[in-house]
Amino acid sequence: MTGEKNHCCDEDNVKDAENHTHTPSCYDTGNKTDWLLRICGSVILLTYIAVLLNLPGQINIGAVTLFAQSVFELINTMWVGIVLGIIMIGLLAQIPRELVMSALGTRSGVSGILRATAAGVLLDLCSHGILMVGSKLYERGASLGQVMAFLISSPWNSFSLTLVLITLIGWGWTLAFIILSMLIAVISGLLFDYLVGRKILPANQASRDLPSDFRFWPAVRNELGNASYKPGSLLRLLITGIKDSRMVMRWIFFGVILAALIRAVMPLDLFETYFGPTLVGLTLTVVVATIMEVCSEGSTPIAADLLTRANAPGNSFAFLMTGVSTDYTEVMVLKETTSSWRIALFLPLVTVPQVLTIAYLMNQF
Repeated sequence: MTGEKNHCCDEDNVKDAENHTHTPSCYDTGNKTDWLLRICGSVILLTYIAVLLNLPGQINIGAVTLFAQSVFELINTMWVGIVLGIIMIGLLAQIPRELVMSALGTRSGVSGILRATAAGVLLDLCSHGILMVGSKLYERGASLGQVMAFLISSPWNSFSLTLVLITLIGWGWTLAFIILSMLIAVISGLLFDYLVGRKILPANQASRDLPSDFRFWPAVRNELGNASYKPGSLLRLLITGIKDSRMVMRWIFFGVILAALIRAVMPLDLFETYFGPTLVGLTLTVVVATIMEVCSEGSTPIAADLLTRANAPGNSFAFLMTGVSTDYTEVMVLKETTSSWRIALFLPLVTVPQVLTIAYLMNQF
């Protein structure tokens, strides 16, 4: 996942499954002032109002006008996905995380990898939230392949970001990105389990089976039966969605500003030349994705521009996925969790070639 360096998730926020409690959201920044959200939100709000009043047109400065119009267009395109994402975050906050973690299981093989991949797609967390849950899964006995599949499938495959991406690039490409990222997650998970089986990588010493009395669907029915559907509860759900979406929104706003700046300073022909559907364009995209420390929420508008403006769907996919394998934070957390540099360094070795291959093939169509 593209690297978000702010520690938005305290380890205490990720409770052990034995507690069976709703965990605090990873997006909760506590009482600290979120300057990035305030600054980016203010810039976007003032810019949007300025465009409505036609102030950029009166100033008539090319780059400023392009920036303002780009912000205006991006927000108009994304707002439906943002609103639906806020509602989805509120809904997901009501699902105990331990239910997802328990449903994951601890068995290796295709079944366990598929369940881990699905869990990674379904969880709506920021970058460090995913890392913390992944670490907890490893501590609770998930196989190395399951943990890797979980981490690889989840950088932008959350409900909220998926809805935003649909508004930017459409249903077709979004579904293609989801399916292909899940494919990479499954293949990588199976490869990691194979490497463990060949003793090339160390096995998880905490591996163990689920309790024999655990039943997934009865647990789901119990949660649905205990849920409240009164208007007051639905209002609290919406308020929770707004509060818990702050970490998502700060990076979406940052990504909008960054994408608008790129549009303003880089003419379309240069953008298509340097980041187009060529080997050079793909290479530059991967280099930028590795260097630029923007979390998955912020990378989404840029990835959309790579598809719509540079006509390079493979570059867009690689931009979203490469950070999963090259982020310093992820490598270090894996090293600390597994006590193995070898495991941490095998993450890019296993995943980057897959991403590049798929991205190259996508650019050919």
